[in-house]
Amino acid sequence: MDVRKLIKICEGRHVYIQTHNFPDPDAIASAYGLQKLFGHFGIGSTIIYVGKIDKISTTKMIEIFDIEMFSHDSISDKLTNDDYIICVDSQKNAGNILDVTGEEIAAIDHHPTFVQVEYKYFDQRIVGACATIITGYFKDLGIIPDKNTATALLYGIKMDTLQFVRGVTPEDIDAFRFLFDYIDKESLLMLEGNNMEYKDLQAYGAAIENIQLYGCAGFSKVEFACPDALIAILSDFILALIEVEVAIVYSERDDGVKFSVRSERTQVNAGEVTRKALEGIGSGGGHAAMAGGFVTKEAFEKLGNYPDDVIRDRFVKAMGDNI
Repeated sequence: MDVRKLIKICEGRHVYIQTHNFPDPDAIASAYGLQKLFGHFGIGSTIIYVGKIDKISTTKMIEIFDIEMFSHDSISDKLTNDDYIICVDSQKNAGNILDVTGEEIAAIDHHPTFVQVEYKYFDQRIVGACATIITGYFKDLGIIPDKNTATALLYGIKMDTLQFVRGVTPEDIDAFRFLFDYIDKESLLMLEGNNMEYKDLQAYGAAIENIQLYGCAGFSKVEFACPDALIAILSDFILALIEVEVAIVYSERDDGVKFSVRSERTQVNAGEVTRKALEGIGSGGGHAAMAGGFVTKEAFEKLGNYPDDVIRDRFVKAMGDNI
């Protein structure tokens, strides 16, 4: 897609750039990069999100690059039905993004599309990181990103591709090559180091203690609230076991149950499996290799006296004979 079309659509307006709920480094980098790109054309924008900035890596990122983001709760009274919303690193009805007040005129995403929506501008590509798509806009327009923008985008790509070993494509490598000459290496080093908090160790312990194997699938429940980013890290951790080719990790929180699913088995598409397993009780989806999902507290409580068994059976059924 030619980003010039999106720029034309947004000319003369102040737009809202919405990340997926509980944004990770790739979502933050993508929104920040798009905001900076718009600035070159005199387009004002505000980055919004639902949930929390709840992991040390994302908190450090916002502080280092002085990124201004607003929670939906703090800005909802300012949104009107006429406001333009651009979904970044997600799509409307994807299950991980709240339908806020305003018109979703665009979506820029690297996840598969499960619900077709008509946008004024839609750029969806199966690449390792959404930040790769935003980087491509800078390249296409011949604009050199400033140090903060380049470093944020490169960090987002590194994090979402798990240091270029998960879902990486030639487009991601090209984006890295383009950004590398413009980054602040000291800032990148600060982001890469000391990204685990002491309390995270409890979650690792719970994930290890509760793991159950069904064929090549490893299930693990953390019986206390974990940030989205940590649940994702735990699913990568469980996937590292030799016996595990599909990891399903979930955490109970006050508002419901959050899932993170990883697959390195060709026959098991993590996004499709998560969508099927949670259909009717929640929502989920994502890539072939990585996906996420959510079940509300009310829906989880209706699963009976043994909800964990129901969840396991749903995922096993969704995977069929592939495990």
